[in-house]
Amino acid sequence: MTTTAKIAAAFTIRGVGKDTANAVNATQDAGRSVGHAARK
Repeated sequence: MTTTAKIAAAFTIRGVGKDTANAVNATQDAGRSVGHAARK
């Protein structure tokens, strides 16, 4: 594997990790919104 390919792979893995974290945060925020709406 070339150095360029290794760097590209590392950035891809980091990108997937960030996307996953963003999805989790969005899900948690949606859950909070539903919880707040249910209490009203």
